[in-house]
Amino acid sequence: MTAGPARGGGADDLVEKHVAELDALLHGPSRAKSRLVEEARDGLTETVAVYTGEGEPYERAVHRAVAEFGSARELAASFQRELTIAQARHTARAIALSAPFLLACWFLVQSTGAPQASAVPRAAQLLATHLATVAGAAVLLAAAALAATGVLARRLPVPHRLPLTVAWTGTTASVSMAVATLALATASVLAENWPLTAAACALAAASHAVVAGSARACRRCARLPSGAPVTL
Repeated sequence: MTAGPARGGGADDLVEKHVAELDALLHGPSRAKSRLVEEARDGLTETVAVYTGEGEPYERAVHRAVAEFGSARELAASFQRELTIAQARHTARAIALSAPFLLACWFLVQSTGAPQASAVPRAAQLLATHLATVAGAAVLLAAAALAATGVLARRLPVPHRLPLTVAWTGTTASVSMAVATLALATASVLAENWPLTAAACALAAASHAVVAGSARACRRCARLPSGAPVTL
């Protein structure tokens, strides 16, 4: 059996160091990020195999492959745009699935039967109505973002500022959910049917928790350097 090319531990370390640096520079949904990093590792490994098959010493083959692929920062710039789009879709889905709970909270508040003489519940109901309007607008924007990064993206490039728009839409929706939580908590103290209002408060709080984290991640991704707009 013919022995394969000798592999230096330092060369192997160089490959993993390159991949690890790339992994540290990228931000986005973990599954999409893992896929891109693994693709980079596989491509680098295959290129090294080609060079060693041509008779290059293994360590020199690794250096050539790394130089050919570009620095981790250069690769990150080209990969980050795809991850940013993936994070924008993740945030848009979170808005589309969570914001309707705020609309449900509005209907629950309307059916609590709070005393009409109580100014606090009436104010809470009015605030919930306005916040539900914000949630409805956020759902429409999220649906448009999902369309722009889904079916339409097969024919048209994704607008460069769309991820930041989705991020701030999510931020606005999450703030509305947080305010709704406080309003509903206040209403539940004075409402006749307080368990129902308390349930609405819990729904608003859960929706806020889901959207706020995703919107924060989307803002971070949207502010990172990235390559040209992506056509999916």
